Amino acid sequence: MKDLVEVIAKALVDNPDEVVVTEKTEGRNIVVELHVAPSDMGKVIGKQGRIAKSIRTVVKAASTRDNTRVDVEIV
Repeated sequence: MKDLVEVIAKALVDNPDEVVVTEKTEGRNIVVELHVAPSDMGKVIGKQGRIAKSIRTVVKAASTRDNTRVDVEIV
């Protein structure tokens, strides 16, 4: 899931070198933290959080085949 979030985020931002994705496993739950440059924060979140919600939806759909729950946090 870490790679999926990283590919999506790098495609959205102006500074792809500053995208950092970390993954923490807590049992069957996985927390993916996305760090981007402050100037790119708006591009990742989108108007009224639409892009962030879309990223979470794609990751959730991809995680259902692994039988895990993935939470994406934008830091």
